[in-house]
Amino acid sequence: MPPPTPKSGSEKQQSATKLFHWLWRDYLRKHKWLLAAAVALMMIEGSMLALISRMIQPMFDDVFAQGDRNALYFVGFGIMTIFFVRALTSSCQRILLQWIKELASAAMRKHLLRHMMSLDSGFFQIHPPGQLIERVQGDVSVINSVWSSLLTAVARDLVSLIGLLAVAIWIDWKWTLIAIVGIPLLILPSILVQAYIRRRSRSAREIAGNVSTRLDEVFHGINPIKLNALETYQAKRYDALIQKGVTARMRTTAGQAAVPALIDIMTGIGFLAVLLYGGSEIIDGEKTNGEFMAFFTAMSLAFDPLRRLGLMSGQWQMAAASVERLQYVLNLQPTILSPAQAKTVPHSAPAVALDNVSMNYGDLPVLRGASFTAEAGKTTALVGASGAGKSTVFNVLTRLVEPREGAAMVAGIPIGDYDLADLRSLFSVVTQDAALFDETLRDNILLGREGVDEAHLKSVLDAAHVSDFLPSLPNGLDSPAGPRGSNLSGGQRQRVAIARALLRDTPILLLDEATSALDTKSEAIVQQALERLSTGRTTLVIAHRLSTIRNADSIVVMDHGRVVDQGDHETLLARGGIYADLHRLQFSQEESTEDV
Repeated sequence: MPPPTPKSGSEKQQSATKLFHWLWRDYLRKHKWLLAAAVALMMIEGSMLALISRMIQPMFDDVFAQGDRNALYFVGFGIMTIFFVRALTSSCQRILLQWIKELASAAMRKHLLRHMMSLDSGFFQIHPPGQLIERVQGDVSVINSVWSSLLTAVARDLVSLIGLLAVAIWIDWKWTLIAIVGIPLLILPSILVQAYIRRRSRSAREIAGNVSTRLDEVFHGINPIKLNALETYQAKRYDALIQKGVTARMRTTAGQAAVPALIDIMTGIGFLAVLLYGGSEIIDGEKTNGEFMAFFTAMSLAFDPLRRLGLMSGQWQMAAASVERLQYVLNLQPTILSPAQAKTVPHSAPAVALDNVSMNYGDLPVLRGASFTAEAGKTTALVGASGAGKSTVFNVLTRLVEPREGAAMVAGIPIGDYDLADLRSLFSVVTQDAALFDETLRDNILLGREGVDEAHLKSVLDAAHVSDFLPSLPNGLDSPAGPRGSNLSGGQRQRVAIARALLRDTPILLLDEATSALDTKSEAIVQQALERLSTGRTTLVIAHRLSTIRNADSIVVMDHGRVVDQGDHETLLARGGIYADLHRLQFSQEESTEDV
């Protein structure tokens, strides 16, 4: 369950508490015994400072003033024991806390990635990868850094502060009251500073996401950048974002530094007042030097935990800004879901149909009442000009998008009646830009499938003509494909994608411009593999080259989101219309090319 949405004003403070309650509930509670051990060690470590300050009085009054040797050994070994205990508890609690942080960070990142992958495709069209990467990496790091610092502040620094104040009060409650009298004056400035830090932190996190997005676009588009001499242009855009990030972080740092600075000022004023008041009592013989030194040590040691606690208010606001960004994603839910009672998917090649389907991308209509039927076990081609809605048909069939009106059907059943995973298990897709991962060719073909027989795998590689180029690779099938398959040629990437589809062995095949970017030789090889792949399957093909689909059993002609004609190649040519015009245009262009 995601955390509640924070609101404005004073409600944000309450919401921040609820958000960290969510952090405890979902990620930290499972490690409660490790946390309890870490907190216990922190409390022991924190209490050591109070004991050190308490040992100062006998050191001055009994050892230095009276020369008591027994007190000398008692104080000396006592202080040594305190430092030994402090060293042991400090190292152990740091190790435990780091362990919990790593476990919580890993769990949070896994949860975020799984949740993001469950969201509709439209989410990724409006949120660039860099922003999402920064949420999973940067925001999670900020949150885990702050909650651990907050826990340390409460369990160690607060215990230290309370213990040291207790020692100071035990020595003289009036001195203590004088020393801290200025603290209430910090409340209003602290509230204003916290609001400022949250605003600046939110801005800094957004800028960090933009920086990640810019890097992602530069590294993925490095060849177009080089070919168009855009290095300086892209560097300037990145420099501008970096400078914005520096400014935002410096403003956040300035806000964070303000509270400890105010504490320093109030502490200095308090010390002056205590020195003037307490010094008079020592001169008059009402207090001993040991009492004043013990008090002075306690208040001096209290200075650091007090400043750290003051700094935590700013860090809390930074974490709240990051939690709000994560919460925005976690509160989003997919709208394309499986039905409560799902129908059983067909096991053989089914008929596929669109029935009066209308589909918009925002305010832009893409499909306008499109209807057609792709017969079971046959090849149906979709043709038309760019923007006719052909690729959207594939997105509708696989439920990457939902139509506004009408229905897509598989085996005569609306696709919304099938379980979403079962529906998508019916399709294999081969596109113009074969999506390969930066893994080995074997991993790219298997895609996590286990128990695949090597003989079966070899037959798939042979059928897809992958075996033809494996000997030229350094490690054969275990050679890395490179980022987005950059170690392979276009034709090789297509053949790997076809091998993946063959191994997947689904009853429906979707081919989207699978050969349009290839040279003649590569196209011929890939076309052979595609023909073998489509055998016995219901195949839908998107192609601009009409020569590649002239043997299709049926050709669907689309124009501006509508199906305007359907038939085989000869029938459509004889009928005239858009298909005949497209054929005539391509034929004349091919003749012109041959003449040249």
